[in-house]
Amino acid sequence: MPLPLVWLGAAAIGAALIADERKNQKDIATKRLHGKAVSDHTRGANAELGPSLWHTGDKKVQLEPGSIICCFVFGVIEHTGIWLGDDTLVELHGSGLVRAVSTKRFLVGRSGSQIFQACNHLHQPLVRSQVLARAQQAIFTYRKYDLLDNNCHRFVWHCLSGEEKALSSFSKLNNEIGMYFEEAVYWDEAII
Repeated sequence: MPLPLVWLGAAAIGAALIADERKNQKDIATKRLHGKAVSDHTRGANAELGPSLWHTGDKKVQLEPGSIICCFVFGVIEHTGIWLGDDTLVELHGSGLVRAVSTKRFLVGRSGSQIFQACNHLHQPLVRSQVLARAQQAIFTYRKYDLLDNNCHRFVWHCLSGEEKALSSFSKLNNEIGMYFEEAVYWDEAII
């Protein structure tokens, strides 16, 4: 008898967390709409608006070549890459191969059908021209992949900054992106 009560309690807590996440997403969307969103990055901060399986979808953005993109892997962790254009992006695969893939291939075996783009508070992509060039030059190269030390986030950071820096988590990448652009990071759902 106690086991069903535990399941019921877990379901109630899960529903409350989802409702809270949706409310937070709506509040941020409203602030952005009215020009009251956080625009400056605070050192050590994560993204102001992270990618979410429960994304409100109030505003979708057009992908821009050289922009930083991400998707979910089984709804638990984020996988990042660089958008090239023409339904193609560059990613560091778990095998260590840097490869150009379609959006469909990027999402296959992962969760959902959403790709998110790093943007500022005005829904403008955080992009620099050298990112596209570095990503294109890296195609078909090999990096010794390591989940914590030499992962997709490190590859994306290298494309952005030209630096090799171990980034063990998506939140650490967000902090670096925010400091690099000197703007708060918002992950907006992309039109694909």
